[in-house]
Amino acid sequence: MSVFLCGACGTSFEEAPEACPICTDERQYIPPSGQAWTTTEKLAQTHRNSWAQLEPELLAIQTVPAFAINQRALLVRTPAGNILWDCIALLDDATRAIVQSLGGLSAIAISHPHYYTTMQDWAAAFDAPIYLHAADKEWICRPSDHVRLWDEDALVLSSSVTLVHGGGHFAGGTVLHWTGEDDKGVLLAGDIVQVTPGTDHVSFMWSYPNMLPLSAAEVADVAERLALWPFERIYGAFSHQNVRQDGQAIVARSARRYIDRLSK
Repeated sequence: MSVFLCGACGTSFEEAPEACPICTDERQYIPPSGQAWTTTEKLAQTHRNSWAQLEPELLAIQTVPAFAINQRALLVRTPAGNILWDCIALLDDATRAIVQSLGGLSAIAISHPHYYTTMQDWAAAFDAPIYLHAADKEWICRPSDHVRLWDEDALVLSSSVTLVHGGGHFAGGTVLHWTGEDDKGVLLAGDIVQVTPGTDHVSFMWSYPNMLPLSAAEVADVAERLALWPFERIYGAFSHQNVRQDGQAIVARSARRYIDRLSK
């Protein structure tokens, strides 16, 4: 059975709807050319996944040429098993083989609905649970027995990995906190905080493509939640979003600056 993919956001469906509910929401968009669909089989014929090592136990996976939102997935390797953070639509034979050779997946966790894509297929391929915050359950467009909803402020996946509810961009917006190999802390942020081009600031938005801000209260809440978790480095959803030092200070300073601008 073919799985249909939204060309704008990569969300997967058992049958192509008239319009993608992810894209009709104001936090995404339908392109001026209109709604377009492809299938997982067709995508695999024209695209492949590239790999990059960000740290000794942290790998990035990104589809080339760019497809849909063009986010990357991150593979965290821990003694308790590999965790896939965020997801991309393309799961081709080469990617299956590489992930299996690295030990498979013990879990999948996703920051927010824009990156759900084909999480159901990744979970089935590696028999891995998918951890999603329950506040975003309405955005699950294909059912899967692998989905595990959680609704706490934090969910411990292992001694080195914890999912943290940040909110903001989506009600269930989640970040992944990993102690890292040096125990200084790493934040996998998705879009819950957006690393800016200079990599010395982050920002917070309700809708990135439509440039709709969060309120001061919402930004303060995100910053307060993240302040509980020490981290030196930040890796965002896109290939240029790598903060190598002072990550926690950058988030705190950026939140104060954001709130200050809104109050003028």
